[in-house]
Amino acid sequence: MVRPLSARLAQALRPRRVPQSHPRLHQQQQQRFASSTPGSEELQKKAQDALSSVQKGLGQAFEAGKKFLGPVGEKAGTLLGAYREPLAYNFAVFREVLKQVYVAERLQPPSVSAFTSVYSTLWARATNLQYYRELLRSGDLTKVGIYALEAYGIFKIGEIVGRRSLIGYNIQ
Repeated sequence: MVRPLSARLAQALRPRRVPQSHPRLHQQQQQRFASSTPGSEELQKKAQDALSSVQKGLGQAFEAGKKFLGPVGEKAGTLLGAYREPLAYNFAVFREVLKQVYVAERLQPPSVSAFTSVYSTLWARATNLQYYRELLRSGDLTKVGIYALEAYGIFKIGEIVGRRSLIGYNIQ
């Protein structure tokens, strides 16, 4: 089971302390964490690899942009000057973080089978008189009515915002 990103970040940032009454446990815990931490050389190598891949991708993207946009793309590239490389690097890092969040939070859209099952269930309930009788008997009809009223109100607020007017459209 994948935990939410916020829970994993909170756990990673939480200070790890062992009561001082057990110095042996404290020493074992320090040794365990010290052995599992990657070395600074390994981290620098990963950073260099990431930077080289970003620079390679940046060069390809810049050439494609020049070809696609023509003289306008060349002018935009020269206007950026020395800022071009840091901007491209920050964009690449941002893209990678978004990919990790997308995977960790399972943000992919639902499948077609999920849509069909939900709407078939809704349609079956909407056309079944027995369902409404059961709602009336159990007292849940008021809850469904309130939900419908909320949905209608949200729809109306959206219309007002879209028109930018409380009543009618401003023609001026």
